[in-house]
Amino acid sequence: MKICKAIKPILQEMNLVFVGIDVIGKYLTEINVTCPTGVRQIKNLGGSDIPEMFWKYAEGLK
Repeated sequence: MKICKAIKPILQEMNLVFVGIDVIGKYLTEINVTCPTGVRQIKNLGGSDIPEMFWKYAEGLK
């Protein structure tokens, strides 16, 4: 969560509202802006429907 809080203002400044991050241990190794993945796996494991959440957010930006 510390990593997310640290990069949030930078990503917002760049108007990046949907990215994926790769983390090893406590280190950020990559920010994926063209192909964030893992959303299907999260949903399949009983987690949030991230694409649905994203589209609801994006529709609110209009």
